[in-house]
Amino acid sequence: MPDALDAPRSPAPYDALLLLSFGGPEGPEDVVPFLENVTRGRGIPRERLKEVGQHYFLFGGVSPINDQNRALLHALRKDFADHGLDLPVYWGNRNWAPYLTDTLRELVGDGHRRVLTLVTSAYASYSGCRQYRENLADALAALDAEGLPVPRVDKLRHYFNHPGFVEPMVDGVLTALADLPAEVRAGAHLAFTTHSIPVAAADASGPVEDHGNGGAYVAQHREVAGLIADAVRERTGRDHPWQLVYQSRSGAPHVPWLEPDICDHLEEAQTAGAPAVVMVPIGFVSDHMEVKYDLDTEATAKAAELGLPVRRSATVGADPRFAAAVRALVRERAATESGRTVERCALGALGPGHDLCPVGCCPARTPKPTVAGADSTYGEATAVDDEEGTR
Repeated sequence: MPDALDAPRSPAPYDALLLLSFGGPEGPEDVVPFLENVTRGRGIPRERLKEVGQHYFLFGGVSPINDQNRALLHALRKDFADHGLDLPVYWGNRNWAPYLTDTLRELVGDGHRRVLTLVTSAYASYSGCRQYRENLADALAALDAEGLPVPRVDKLRHYFNHPGFVEPMVDGVLTALADLPAEVRAGAHLAFTTHSIPVAAADASGPVEDHGNGGAYVAQHREVAGLIADAVRERTGRDHPWQLVYQSRSGAPHVPWLEPDICDHLEEAQTAGAPAVVMVPIGFVSDHMEVKYDLDTEATAKAAELGLPVRRSATVGADPRFAAAVRALVRERAATESGRTVERCALGALGPGHDLCPVGCCPARTPKPTVAGADSTYGEATAVDDEEGTR
């Protein structure tokens, strides 16, 4: 993917990039402590967490997400070095080592004061955006309480419709279709999957007035699904029926969540005469546990029970095009912060997202401090000025 920001190459005013992710256990002994971190404050008994952890135990107690992030970290560092972007890349997690607060301590100890953050969630929602911004605020408050410098932390805009994120998924669908038996390939349906969230949370993703029912969360996923389906039609000459479906629901049964579930959808597709289905996990950057278990294990078993051929397309992961997209987004934001006009790359009708989350965007049940938003607690007024005093 060509870089529209070849000059200037400087990432100023930024002096570091933080890769921020969810985290996951790396051995059986980590599973319950990890789940305790994820569910802290909800009062879930330890025995119940052991039951929930069975998904991890099926894979030796190891989530793929940390290795996926190590691969992405390597891809970003290589891409930056290959293209003259002098910007160190750090990695921190919300729920497991390397913990976000520890990484920020390391980062400020290395002298960095102006940080861009890449979150491994491409779409708008409380859990996919604002909660990470809350975690950043908590970590900065911890540094402040310890008497450490508090860096200015910004967040890269949502990248769901950036070509460097979409194009690898198009190739993944084409590969999955090619792997189906020839007699069912032409008529295969596409099931674009993402994490189900409560309907109320989806409706509140936004700003709400811009998107209506399902909020930005549903609108953005439908946009990506349509972009991929259109690209597949252009490259194959075949129009594959498609639907946005959901997976990985976890919540009280009486609370409405986004539907249909992928397993229910497979039943419906089989009943409707679909000869095969390609499951396309557009809601996930990498093949972490909710992809490996909910799709590769549970949904694939359901399809076998139905006698329905299925394939699962690849996530973006550490694809070089995604690394190049991150580089372009860094240069775009650096140019904007430096007062330069820059073309903002995005596919489809929704256009490029905001750099600064609006007031009230994806609200929490209880308001909490955040960064990287118009209503942020830690911003220019509280961050340490850089050495040149420009912010």
